[in-house]
Amino acid sequence: MKKALFLSAAILCLSAPLAADGHGSHDTPTTLEAAADKALTADTYAWDFVEGVTTEVGPRQAGTEAETRGRNWAMQWLTAHGFQNVADEPFEMETWVPGEIHRAEIVSPFPQPFVIQPLGGSASTGPDGITAEVVLFDNVDALRAAPEGSLTGKIAYISHSMTPTQDGSQYGFAGPARWVGAGIAKQKGAVATVIKSVGTDYHRNPHVGGTTFRRADGSTDVGRAVPTPAGALSLPDAANLERMFERADGRPITMKLTLTPEDLGTTISGNVVGEIVGSNPYLPPVLLACHLDSWWNAPGAFDDGAGCGIIAAAALNVQKTGQPLRTIRVLFAGAEEVGLFGSSAYSLAHIDEKIAVGLESDFGADRVWRFESNFRETNADLHARIAQAVARFGVANSAIRASGGADLNIVRDQGGAIIDLQQDGTRYFDLHHTPDDTLDKIDPVQLRQNVAVWTQVVGILANEPTSIQTGGPIPSAPAIMEE
Repeated sequence: MKKALFLSAAILCLSAPLAADGHGSHDTPTTLEAAADKALTADTYAWDFVEGVTTEVGPRQAGTEAETRGRNWAMQWLTAHGFQNVADEPFEMETWVPGEIHRAEIVSPFPQPFVIQPLGGSASTGPDGITAEVVLFDNVDALRAAPEGSLTGKIAYISHSMTPTQDGSQYGFAGPARWVGAGIAKQKGAVATVIKSVGTDYHRNPHVGGTTFRRADGSTDVGRAVPTPAGALSLPDAANLERMFERADGRPITMKLTLTPEDLGTTISGNVVGEIVGSNPYLPPVLLACHLDSWWNAPGAFDDGAGCGIIAAAALNVQKTGQPLRTIRVLFAGAEEVGLFGSSAYSLAHIDEKIAVGLESDFGADRVWRFESNFRETNADLHARIAQAVARFGVANSAIRASGGADLNIVRDQGGAIIDLQQDGTRYFDLHHTPDDTLDKIDPVQLRQNVAVWTQVVGILANEPTSIQTGGPIPSAPAIMEE
């Protein structure tokens, strides 16, 4: 009986209609390698997606009407290109918006204005602002070492020394200035915090992003009265402030800070999903993730419109080679920038649905240069096959264990298989969370290389009949959930 049901389901899937854009196996490459090679020079899907969402929607701040428009646009795009089971899976979130006034100025001893933007979660100074002495800290560790109460009534300024790297690794040591700096400064008595933007460009564009405030026991504070005002200075302004400290001769440096963000309370965000349905309903799906939201200050071409275009393009290119064994599911997560709310909501809603393997594209649009998995030892043959298959695109094998992108919570929660296709991040933090994150920064040649690599990898995974994590046989339904 089970065998008959399986065959019936397979026949139904194999008889699915052609994609709405007219692509079918009769007019497309017949092998996965040919599809990936063609994507390298001719793919248009990824560019079409990122060009469309940045042009027709623009910035997509989580929990706002603009993010809703982004979800609607993405669902229309997926449907038009032949994805099935397209849906918006809503969830509630507490929504913060930046407000209208963002000003910082040095009052003395060297009066002049600076360019600043509020950090996500910042409190408001009120329209009249806060005027206080600024205390310099070279990094978060120096701030942590400050005595309790030493910043009472003062503004903390936190610096760092981040430089560009291909793997983006310096974000890990510079990022805490934004992630936790304001919360630590508050515990030391500071009335506000400003940071050197966590980035590597020297344009007069602050890099925004979220910050957190925690109680003494380490738990996150909740409530409008708990945070303090916090903002990011552009890197040139931060460098200027540090020069001021060098020549102030012990005189206090006083800043007037005015930030007016608002909390909107509970609003609705959501995750957009769509599928290329596989022929074997008993094989757990391949999950491809990105995030659809962006910060308010840019249309989010690099972060992460391109990522959503890349994964959708890969799924469509694999479909051109024939119906895959496994379903390929795309997850355009919502509310990633403000706290991974979409990733958490998706895991909560789908935790009992086994995912075979997860991949995410969320590091810009420059070329993929390294392949990592978390099954190099448990399924050495599959790891080696994938590494060999993408070598022709200039992608190196790696022994580094993949940990997955931010929107793969469900796979981590399940202890499942993960692949990281690492992109070149040399210029990523020039653009990250700035107004410069715009379509013109995307190199179409490098974007197509991403699609080619993803097409090759996703095609292998979607047609793998054995366990991706172990290489062992897949049990028949209903025990399939144990893969």
